[in-house]
Amino acid sequence: MSLKKQILKSKPICKATFTLTKEVAHDAQTVCLCGDFNNWDYASLPMKKAKDGSYSVTIELTKGNEYQFRYLLDGVRWENDWDADKYVPTAFGDSENSVVVV
Repeated sequence: MSLKKQILKSKPICKATFTLTKEVAHDAQTVCLCGDFNNWDYASLPMKKAKDGSYSVTIELTKGNEYQFRYLLDGVRWENDWDADKYVPTAFGDSENSVVVV
């Protein structure tokens, strides 16, 4: 997995690229990025599948914030990002969410 951040000097924005590797995606047909930045909407940020089998999406995030997120595979399986800046317990207490700090 990969989480890359590009801070824009001209705007209070960070372009964040989220990537889920083929090994983690396994045979998933769809992968969506869900988090605080899209109100955990299961469909608003579908990730694009690359030729190597990985999935990625780039979004703009406001600098100076932390955002919780996870990947949703095939609408049923959640995955965290192993390269997240940190992890926090979910409100449900059964798992953790990944966190990106920008």
